[in-house]
Amino acid sequence: MKKYNLIVAIATICIIMYGCNNKIKVSQGKKVEETNSTEVTEENSSSFDKERAERVGADKYGMKKYVMAFLKKGPNRDLDSARSAELQSAHMANINKMAEAGKLVLAGPFFGDGDLRGIYIFDVQSIEEAEALTNSDPAIQEGSLKMELMEWYGSAALMEVNEIHNKIAEINI
Repeated sequence: MKKYNLIVAIATICIIMYGCNNKIKVSQGKKVEETNSTEVTEENSSSFDKERAERVGADKYGMKKYVMAFLKKGPNRDLDSARSAELQSAHMANINKMAEAGKLVLAGPFFGDGDLRGIYIFDVQSIEEAEALTNSDPAIQEGSLKMELMEWYGSAALMEVNEIHNKIAEINI
């Protein structure tokens, strides 16, 4: 759980940072329009890393397409504690497998006991590809969870979250 809370926090920070940076438009390294106090100049726009941008699949805005999955409570939630623990372990193993394959960029649960249980962000090009991945989840197969999938345009920097996370997690789950 700790790992997923951290990942959700990192994603939130990335989204907020994108929102703040998106208020400034740049043309050939010069500020064209400013809607906040941040200034973009030729000096600080020269930090563009073409190799890194290509590696993470960034477009010219540093963004890319993902598919986001909203994990929701499924109809089959009345499991005994042993089966629930077994299913959670299989769910986590599947998450790790998708992350190691480079398809799952980010995952994490929401706090509380509402209908919305968590999110996945997939590095895939279509809803169908994400659906195939979500259908590999034992919690989906059991009906404990169900997914709603949506295409999402977000920072390509998310592609480096797992690498960073592995360097700062004291305990892996």
